[in-house]
Amino acid sequence: MTAKEVVPPDHGGDVGATVVVTGASGNLGMSVLDVLAADPLVGEVRAVARRPPDREARPGVRWIAADVTDSDLVPVVAGADVVIHLAWRIQPSWDTALMRRTNVVGSRRVFDAIVRAGVPAVVHASSLGAYAPGPKDRTVDESWPRGGHPEHPYSAQKAEVEGLLDDVEAAHPDLRVVRMRPALMFQRGAGLELRRYFLPRLVRPRSLLRAGLVDLVPTRFQVVHTPDAAHAFVAAALSDRRGPFNLATDDVVGGRHRSWPPAVLHPAAAATWRLRLQPVDPGWVTLVFRSPLLDAGRARRELGWAPRLSGHDALRDGLAGIRSSGSAPTAALRGTT
Repeated sequence: MTAKEVVPPDHGGDVGATVVVTGASGNLGMSVLDVLAADPLVGEVRAVARRPPDREARPGVRWIAADVTDSDLVPVVAGADVVIHLAWRIQPSWDTALMRRTNVVGSRRVFDAIVRAGVPAVVHASSLGAYAPGPKDRTVDESWPRGGHPEHPYSAQKAEVEGLLDDVEAAHPDLRVVRMRPALMFQRGAGLELRRYFLPRLVRPRSLLRAGLVDLVPTRFQVVHTPDAAHAFVAAALSDRRGPFNLATDDVVGGRHRSWPPAVLHPAAAATWRLRLQPVDPGWVTLVFRSPLLDAGRARRELGWAPRLSGHDALRDGLAGIRSSGSAPTAALRGTT
């Protein structure tokens, strides 16, 4: 498949860094584009997506229609100063082969194109899910062991792609590789997308999703506001930093009641998922119950990052978006297939 440009604006000789963003039309991607557009150090921005918007969704952005699984990506990234790789599938959770084709094979093709085109830096969207199980009574830094949760495709594939990056770094030590490992990311503008990812079609979000109900979740986890995470991604892209960065707020949500252990929730999630009553595979229960809490001190120290919203406020904002019936500028954010 040949990459196709759409809505290419005239940059008029802009100077500054040329940044390519894969997976640019989704929750994190659109927020990253907003941050890049406001940064005076940025010149050209190429936004890569399978389904770019029909009309200009972000001023000054050069949209390129391309699929990381089969498009020729070398000309897409050629001449860039940095690639921010965000392209990833969470759904359809029943088709793990399709997820792997985008997440693992697609990521390998992106890294290969970066090397072949001589791009000097890549910022990869990894995840909390790349870590091995960890504690809920303290936070861990970026030295915590990786490995993910083998029974959860999302987590296992995040860990596998970090392994691919290990090989790329070893073979190309001049390439600056950054791995961002955010906690769960929520924002109001991604409400329709999040609804499709995580809620059964028959659920009425307005009546069921209230922030206070999260206290009933019998484990502790972290949430970060997507625009806050986007600022960290751009700061890393425009810096000279390497290596992994955790992204999380200091506050922790959930965990006040522990009456529903994973031994009960996991079989319930598995049964309803197999019957296709809801789209969340049971591995998400494992991820929420067993993933460690993150210490984001390195991002604060080395990137100057400070989240503007607390985890509780980020969660409220995201749930408000899920309950809303608003519109969105891209197919990904609209939650359409």
